[in-house]
Amino acid sequence: MERQVLACIDDSPHALAVCAAASWAAERIGAPLELMHVLGKVQELGEADASGQIGLGSREHLREQLTRLDEQRAKLTQQHGRELLAAAQAQAERSAPNTPVSVALRHGELVEALSEREARTRLVVLGKRGESADAAREHLGSNLERVVRTLHTPILVTPAEFHAPSRLLLAFDGSQTTRKGVEMIADSPLLNGLVCHVVTIGAGTDDQRAQLDWALNRLREGQVEAEGRILAGDVDEVLADYADQQQIDLMIMGAYGHSRIRHLLVGSTTTAMLRQVRSATLILR
Repeated sequence: MERQVLACIDDSPHALAVCAAASWAAERIGAPLELMHVLGKVQELGEADASGQIGLGSREHLREQLTRLDEQRAKLTQQHGRELLAAAQAQAERSAPNTPVSVALRHGELVEALSEREARTRLVVLGKRGESADAAREHLGSNLERVVRTLHTPILVTPAEFHAPSRLLLAFDGSQTTRKGVEMIADSPLLNGLVCHVVTIGAGTDDQRAQLDWALNRLREGQVEAEGRILAGDVDEVLADYADQQQIDLMIMGAYGHSRIRHLLVGSTTTAMLRQVRSATLILR
């Protein structure tokens, strides 16, 4: 079974960016693309009926009308979802004409839908904010942190606009888990030929320099153009500032292990980092 790129499409302004990012990634790695839209569970009248308690028990015709309205709303929601997917599919096929593109309309919760598909998914792509999120920069999609915590598949998180990246930033601390991230990047065609800035946060010890040299050499073996820096300071602030200064297009983070970098993706610091970084973020597991 060929593993695919799975993009989560909703009705937010991020949908176009998600589609563009997923098309770019699928074409780079030569994988099929699936666009998925998940319809959340809508509470029906019967689930929380209090009509008898408030004296409306005899007005059965009102309940029947409400039931019909619920059914009509469900049909319209499904039709809207199908049209949303059709438009996204047309955009993806224009962006990546050699990539097979399929669509899926699902009911339930996003995290559960992604978990069901994880075994056949190579990369998940979703927006930084969903359709229910506030437009202010400090707000993130309500499902984002749950997805990061639950899945073990790499996740590409897009801002409101996506452009094919040319300058990458990889946060690296020399631990076994971040070394695994380097191996993943070097062995995947996704980032071949791009410039990757490898940044370690610390005092610049001999061990850190040796670990950084290993990462740079391994990435270059994988046809990734790499350059490295060791910087001092708070991890999230230093990386965000460096990304701005170097005009980084794509931030690459590891969401595993027990290193200092792991704390960026646990609890409140997950949203703090994603709030600060303006570029797309690739989260490796």
